[in-house]
Amino acid sequence: MDRISLLFTLDDCYTPQLRTLLTSAWISNPGERFSIFLLQSSIPEKEIRAFQAWCGERDWTLCSIPVDDSLFSSAPSTKQYPKEMYYRLLSPHMLPTDITRILYLDPDMLIINPLRPLWEMDIGNSLMAAASHTGITEIIGGVNRLRLGVPNDYYNSGVLLIDTEKGRKEIVPDAVFSYAEEHAKELLLPDQDILNALYGERIYPLDDAIWNYDARNYSSYMLRSSGEMNEAWVMQHTAILHFCGKAKPWKKAYIYRFGLLYRHYMAIAAREWEAFLHE
Repeated sequence: MDRISLLFTLDDCYTPQLRTLLTSAWISNPGERFSIFLLQSSIPEKEIRAFQAWCGERDWTLCSIPVDDSLFSSAPSTKQYPKEMYYRLLSPHMLPTDITRILYLDPDMLIINPLRPLWEMDIGNSLMAAASHTGITEIIGGVNRLRLGVPNDYYNSGVLLIDTEKGRKEIVPDAVFSYAEEHAKELLLPDQDILNALYGERIYPLDDAIWNYDARNYSSYMLRSSGEMNEAWVMQHTAILHFCGKAKPWKKAYIYRFGLLYRHYMAIAAREWEAFLHE
């Protein structure tokens, strides 16, 4: 089987969460081999070496690609939404040209079931695949469609299966930067707004309950499924748990479901990575 190529774009504040995510992917995908691509501009070399060593022990590969941060100087960003969030959208232009498909994941996630069905999914002629969140966030998605003036669903940018060959042709960096600059005051979730405004009609829809489950919305998923999508259902069917929003499960004040599950993987990651971080 071919390797599954995963893309991450983050700053050094999120490296502990990336370690937890990779640990969960390793546990939940036994025998699977991954190629990890890291687009970054601020992660210390010592951290990069630790990621490479950990991956190497599992017959995974890790390729760190430094990004010139000055390229994004005019793009709107905040502490919560740093410039690294734009890298995912422009990744087709920064990844090796032999990469024809990439699966981007936010670092605030857990992988709890196999990813290969998503990796091998036929998305037709679409540029990429993504999920629009249902439940409470579905209402917000309707507001966002009106706000951006787009006919398509409002897709979450946390999971993107990208056809990089099409991306190199269709995603024009100058168009991204121009839109960001012209609409700077209107952008609430900058990269996600740009994704939907410019490329929303080229997105293949994914089932969010499987591929981008919003951990805040357990009650909404239960209501939508008439009680079928309980915790047992999630553990059996959901592949990607996404801890969206400001509340994060690695913080003590986290109150939503699956926080204990996250802390379980976080504890395993702490043990698994200890030796690599102190070499």
